[in-house]
Amino acid sequence: MPTQLVSQSTPRSVQTVFGLCARLALPGTVLVALLAELALAERKFAIFGGGFGQSQTLDTAGEIAAFLIVLLVCQAAIFYGAFRLVRRLHGARADTPLFYFNFVFLGLLVWVGALVAKYQALAYFSDAMSFQIVRNLGGGSLLDALLFSMSEAGLIFLSAGGALLVYVLACRLLVRRWSSLPPAPDRTRRTARQLGLLILIAPLLLFSANRIDDTRSALARFNAIFLWSAPLQQITDFDRDGWSLFSHPIDLQPFDPARHPYALDIPGNGIDEDGFGGDLVFQEPPEIATPAIGGARPHVILIVLESARADAIGHRIDGRSITPVIDGLVARGSSAPAAYSHVGFTTFSLKSLFSGRLDPAPGAPSLVDDFLANRYEVGVFSAQAEDFGDIAAVTGMRRGRYFVDANTQREERAFSFAAEGSLYIDGRIVLREFREQLGDPAQWDTPHFLYFNFQSAHFPYFAPGTDRIVEDDPIPRGEISAANRAWLQRTYWNAIAYNDRLVGELIAELERLGVYENSLIVITADHGESLFDDGFLGHGHMLSAEQTQIPFILSAPDIPLGNPIGLADMRPIVLRAAGADIVPPTPQRVFQYLGTLDRPGKIGSVDAEGRWTVFDLNREAVRTGDGPWRRYAELANGSAERRSADRLIDRWASERWLGAIQRRERRAER
Repeated sequence: MPTQLVSQSTPRSVQTVFGLCARLALPGTVLVALLAELALAERKFAIFGGGFGQSQTLDTAGEIAAFLIVLLVCQAAIFYGAFRLVRRLHGARADTPLFYFNFVFLGLLVWVGALVAKYQALAYFSDAMSFQIVRNLGGGSLLDALLFSMSEAGLIFLSAGGALLVYVLACRLLVRRWSSLPPAPDRTRRTARQLGLLILIAPLLLFSANRIDDTRSALARFNAIFLWSAPLQQITDFDRDGWSLFSHPIDLQPFDPARHPYALDIPGNGIDEDGFGGDLVFQEPPEIATPAIGGARPHVILIVLESARADAIGHRIDGRSITPVIDGLVARGSSAPAAYSHVGFTTFSLKSLFSGRLDPAPGAPSLVDDFLANRYEVGVFSAQAEDFGDIAAVTGMRRGRYFVDANTQREERAFSFAAEGSLYIDGRIVLREFREQLGDPAQWDTPHFLYFNFQSAHFPYFAPGTDRIVEDDPIPRGEISAANRAWLQRTYWNAIAYNDRLVGELIAELERLGVYENSLIVITADHGESLFDDGFLGHGHMLSAEQTQIPFILSAPDIPLGNPIGLADMRPIVLRAAGADIVPPTPQRVFQYLGTLDRPGKIGSVDAEGRWTVFDLNREAVRTGDGPWRRYAELANGSAERRSADRLIDRWASERWLGAIQRRERRAER
């Protein structure tokens, strides 16, 4: 049928609607896809509002404008390209209703599918089901068993099948009702010019936005930015060392593969591989040999309180201390005036505590080896999953006789989440397992080294089973925000008070067993916690007293404690307090880092007065105390600031080189 006749037989209102839909198909698809991804990113990462563990947020008009412009341009360019490709594939049916429907439907389906895969949106379903239904698989209902066995892949296939059915039905409707419509006007030249302009300006905008820290961090969450950045990084990585003009930081030596950001500085070769501090002069620290423990050989009880900041001990609410039990240990024993974690992550912190190193290799000597070599019984009683992040493997925790953690008690976890990093069991379950396995006084003729981990103060600071000591009405997770800071803090102090109560119950059990008087109690934490008191929530994204200063308490009096002390300094101190003939080091500063040791965002050191020197590797800037940030390249050679920065950089490079040596030695031993 000729096009002119078709046009005459089609109501003008239908043609008008189709023309409008055709004009809106491309921008509408871009907008819907963008809004969907923005909503998911905000929910998961709080890029605008901020939230737990989120230190970089879009909180200025300039940052938000740069973010939205770059994201919109990059996403529009990708969808423009897809639009032209789909149009070409339709051939004679280009610009028909079928073409526009296919582009919108399939484009959004692919984009949303990528988002589901990226954010693992279906993971919550299997987690929520498995907690109760697993108990019914042996003899429960068939329906429950089928629901439990339905994997995330099954749910994806069902969703895909439903989408396919909708697609087929919609296509049939289009062919039946709208096939007589004439094609929409072809704007090939105009669209080609628009696409060419977007392809030209998108890399320039992305390069500029990468210079704005918070904007770059937010953009990195989005698929369109990844699709642009990946090829641009490959194209501009001229020396093929993995760094380019679009990496962060930028490769300032783009044609020298031996020099790039975060390159391992090899000592003594005359080359400054990472571009900071000159060639490394490395002095290997002495190995901490396992010493003999003499004398009375006390039982050693090491207690780690998750996310417990130093000022939580002795904190007063309504005129009363929230930690009366621990206060008593402080009064009778020894307490470090200033102790710090090296990094705000549990996995790295526990490895440092046990090994005495910042970056120990699996199998490196640890407190477990020390006490086993001295014929101690070793046990682990932890409210978290100690296999998470290879903690148990690196520290040798499973070499002891007793091992209880959130994985072994998985069915009693407080929350339905089953991922290792989210497993949590109540502290009283830990104490129950301790009593069941070591509740007979006859078992204590041999000295014991026991590690306890209590998780009560972990975000969201309240879980089923937690006693309500300070706060009768703990803040719900959905209400946590800076506006509810006071309520949040009382919930956190309640968690600390509950931990103190658990410590008291543990001491009471040791007294019942008749072993408390011959026990050394050691209490510390993996890191601190910001509670919006410094503008942040969580840990691991600031070098500050709130996030890194921790308690370090020993029940024995007159234990020599340096100032400051890092987690890696505690191993020899504990051994000496237990009776070993060992002289702990006396560090002048505690080294810290954000991220991983190989690729930190910042490195820093804190002195006995609590004053930080911080080097921001992303900005290549240095700050001492409360002073201003200054570009490293602008520091005068020989100046006090330059010497301080170079000492910090050398410490970082030395720790990385030491870690590389130890990993190489462990591989050679295997």
